[in-house]
Amino acid sequence: MNFTKMYGLFLRHFFLITRSFPRILDLIYWPTIQITLWGFISNFFSTHSTYYNGAVGVILSCAILYDFLFRTSIGFNMLFLEEIWSRNFTNLFIAPIKMSEIITSLVFTALIRSLIGLVPAVLLTSPIFGISLLDLGIPLFFLFLSLYIFGITLGLMVSAGLLRFGPAFENISWSTLFLLAPFGCVYYPIETLPEIFQTIALGLPLVYIFEEARSILINQTFSYENIVQAFYLNLFYLIVAISLFYYSFAQARKKGSLINIGE
Repeated sequence: MNFTKMYGLFLRHFFLITRSFPRILDLIYWPTIQITLWGFISNFFSTHSTYYNGAVGVILSCAILYDFLFRTSIGFNMLFLEEIWSRNFTNLFIAPIKMSEIITSLVFTALIRSLIGLVPAVLLTSPIFGISLLDLGIPLFFLFLSLYIFGITLGLMVSAGLLRFGPAFENISWSTLFLLAPFGCVYYPIETLPEIFQTIALGLPLVYIFEEARSILINQTFSYENIVQAFYLNLFYLIVAISLFYYSFAQARKKGSLINIGE
């Protein structure tokens, strides 16, 4: 891989974001509103629910983790859509840059997008709600890393659909995580789901991530088994997503639809 090329593509998107006040405002606005809303809901349940009694901030912490996943996935999709909307695919494929280099640059830029929106919102949780994600301790890094990988995986799958079906697939990019959220058990234990849905949920890394987060906050216990299981599933889905992306790219190139993908 050529790091100069990847850095150049990274700078293109980085400057596109940081030089535009409306874009930065959009990145900060939605996470802040959502986390503030869930913060008040969290405070309510901490005093009116026996399950969350004595564990202030469980719902809010899970909401922050889920928002990071959402921002990562949407961030990757948005970067890919920017290339479609600006009709820049032709320029990318004329340039001597590999698809793997394009993906790598978008992966790191998606992280920057997510952090720009999430960090200010997270900083507000301590003075307003007296809650800090740092209460999760060292496992917090592994939880964020696992969510980041899964977010990129979903982004790759949606981008594969964009390559294969064009901008008509765009609406799917906004709804993917909403479809998975009920099975991810973000705000409730897996036992809440019907048995048939539990089987589906156990095939997703989200269940193990959020079960572990609640276990740390409520029971002050940490299990490496959940983290390891989440990473195994993430690896499987990531391999599937990369394979699907390259397959869609090959099919689009074979049909000659790449040059018209922005039309």
